[in-house]
Amino acid sequence: MGRDGTRGIDEIKTVELDPEAARPPYIHAMLAGGLGGTTGDMLMHSLDTVKTRQQGDPHMPPKYTSMGKSYYTIWRQEGIRRGLYGGVTPAFIGSFTGTVCFFGSYEYTKRKMLDRGINPSFTYLTAGFIADLVASPLYVPSEVLKTRLQLQGRYNNPHFDSGYNYRSTYHAARTIVRTESFAALFYGYKATLWRDIPFSGLQFAFYEQEQKLAKAWVGMAPDGRQASIGLPLEIITGATAGGMAGVLTCPLDVVKTRIQTQLHPTATPVKSQKPHSSKPSLPKNKPLSPPTLSSDLRNTPPTPSSRSISTSSPSTTLRVHHAVTLDTSSVVTGLRMIYRSEGIWGWFRGVGPRMVWTSTQSGTMLVLYQTLLRFFEAHPLVNDNRDEEGLYG
Repeated sequence: MGRDGTRGIDEIKTVELDPEAARPPYIHAMLAGGLGGTTGDMLMHSLDTVKTRQQGDPHMPPKYTSMGKSYYTIWRQEGIRRGLYGGVTPAFIGSFTGTVCFFGSYEYTKRKMLDRGINPSFTYLTAGFIADLVASPLYVPSEVLKTRLQLQGRYNNPHFDSGYNYRSTYHAARTIVRTESFAALFYGYKATLWRDIPFSGLQFAFYEQEQKLAKAWVGMAPDGRQASIGLPLEIITGATAGGMAGVLTCPLDVVKTRIQTQLHPTATPVKSQKPHSSKPSLPKNKPLSPPTLSSDLRNTPPTPSSRSISTSSPSTTLRVHHAVTLDTSSVVTGLRMIYRSEGIWGWFRGVGPRMVWTSTQSGTMLVLYQTLLRFFEAHPLVNDNRDEEGLYG
């Protein structure tokens, strides 16, 4: 501090040029990130289910429209456990393993790049890209299971025919492998990377810059260390970073959802355990398709396609007029086809719940991340020779 009570030039330079002076041990960063990310995902899982229903519903007009109405409809018709919290088991497993791997890779890449004098903004963006790429083999299979279970809701669901009828997570995994091959657990892998790599890069680029601005605004503590920015600013920086990244990547999320919830063209649909009448039963909310398209009924084997991956959702096995048929594995082509059929709003199906979900999930994850890092600093899991370097943010 200067004699007039203001920060000296050297202190300002330290805050601006060396924002990463304090570095927690990798095990601390990985556990803090894993626990924070999993907590955020579990808290917001029901809203993620609403987003999945909105994006995977092919009907015109859609059954699931506004966020509040969709939430209430799923809760009233299907309940909490099998409706709003369908797919929570694979979500939990994928979230913890994926975020542990993500934060370890993120911290490693970020530190290496900063030590080589690379621009911090570019470093944060690139570290987010690389970390998500490294973690993707762990969470993509769980994402496939989670998304399909979210879309089907209840077992033998009389309220929404998604084309799936899995009794449990294990039954879903076993059925997918048996009827569609092990590779089906990685459906939408490219589309997931197209969504998550930009999202992670943007999220952490926004977050690190907002944290830097918040720390510069709060200033230094009387003991010469960086003062804590406080819980309100922690929440604001995390939530706004996740919310902005979520909105910008929503079109990619729509295509990803439709790829991962599509029925494989050569797979045998999972039959309902209910007795069947001589005529195919149709959900009350679905009008009959034209006769020329009736071969797509779930009781009739689908015609094999030349492509092994489609961006259509499973419920498009029962076509209705005005619902676009996507028969491409290209994310760019899928975006173009959705735009031509549904307009710009087709790209942003579920943007409301996605923005709320990503902002709340990111805020929870990043606040817990910083809180747990401080806890591990006071109660270290490993011996670290850099204890004198300062606080963790």
